[in-house]
Amino acid sequence: RNEEAREAYPFLYLDELTYYRQPTLARAYESRGCQQPLARRSLRSETHFRVLGALDAATGRLHFLQRKTTSTASFVTFWYQLAQAYPQAETIDVVVDNWPVHFHPDVLAPLQPQAFPFPPKLPANWPTEPSARAKVDNLPIQLLCLPTYASWLNPIEKLWRWLKQDVLHLHRLSDDWLGLRQQVADFLSAFSDGSQELLRYDGLLPI
Repeated sequence: RNEEAREAYPFLYLDELTYYRQPTLARAYESRGCQQPLARRSLRSETHFRVLGALDAATGRLHFLQRKTTSTASFVTFWYQLAQAYPQAETIDVVVDNWPVHFHPDVLAPLQPQAFPFPPKLPANWPTEPSARAKVDNLPIQLLCLPTYASWLNPIEKLWRWLKQDVLHLHRLSDDWLGLRQQVADFLSAFSDGSQELLRYDGLLPI
């Protein structure tokens, strides 16, 4: 019954991360006699990439999408990715923070009607209806809003910390931008089939 419930009503935590060509700084150590850890910076211009991720709270399965920007089109692509990942789902609950892009009419257009207890606050100059190019559908996804400025309530934030510690801090790939992006993808892909270790790390399972 629990397995059937997980397939019918998956519960996901969603968030975004930006990472850069230049390595981030952090405390580090090496074994005695090994190469000193350094933040090797590139003379090339700075650039960045975005990760859009959603963590399954029951299985530790990670869904992610890498893009130059997290545009409305990126979110639409990601909604269909989630719907395809849970073909038996009646409702996919997705926890989000209060970044206004989550509630842009074009981002909500592919989803079933939303039931927000409190209407999200959007910029005054934004449209209130989907644009003509918006993809309108009825994907079984419901967005659940976190309280404002409450990032500690979103366990996927700890996954980003793990990624920074293992890949992004003091990395030596500032001159190999494609290589760095591949390392990020490889790290995240390790959780694509679910991970009890990730659930424990994120605090969703007891240690």
